[in-house]
Amino acid sequence: AGGGGKGMRVAWNDSEVKEGFKLSSEEAAASFGDDRLLIERFIDNPRHIEIQILADSHGNCIYLNERECSIQRRNQKVVEEAPSSFITPEVRKAMGEQACQLAQAVDYQSAGTVEFLVDSQMNFYFLEMNTRLQVEHPITECITGVDIVDEMLRVAAGYPLSYSQSDIGINGWAVECRVYAEDPVRSLPSIGLF
Repeated sequence: AGGGGKGMRVAWNDSEVKEGFKLSSEEAAASFGDDRLLIERFIDNPRHIEIQILADSHGNCIYLNERECSIQRRNQKVVEEAPSSFITPEVRKAMGEQACQLAQAVDYQSAGTVEFLVDSQMNFYFLEMNTRLQVEHPITECITGVDIVDEMLRVAAGYPLSYSQSDIGINGWAVECRVYAEDPVRSLPSIGLF
């Protein structure tokens, strides 16, 4: 049970943990009839970074660098950029390698996106894997020159990937912006009519 940010608190020391646990448990019980809590690490200045991967049935997996999706509204991506202006080449490589390890551990075969939260010290934490093509994939195609849909079709037909990791570079920078239709007064979705 839970949701809507109810009971969320940051604790910086043992005393705050004790007090926060008590208050959050009470709030959860009152709001959801269940006082159980999930305790997670606080991530300062989080960034939403996702790694595009391609994997085939021949044991190959490559990562096509990252997209940054940190600018969001109501937990929906608004601006995506590739590559991220925050991530270093070393962190990019580590994230990409771990994304491929995850895909290979579950014998994944196709295009996928492994999402991470990254803190201010560039520590990264697994968030989820999307086992599909995402709407923002064209910005990755722009900076890598890889036709992701073509590679998906090749993989589905049983062929190996056309690329190895050493073929993947970064050529330029790309951005995608989404337009949301909202009533600005009420902050509700709108088709543009008032």
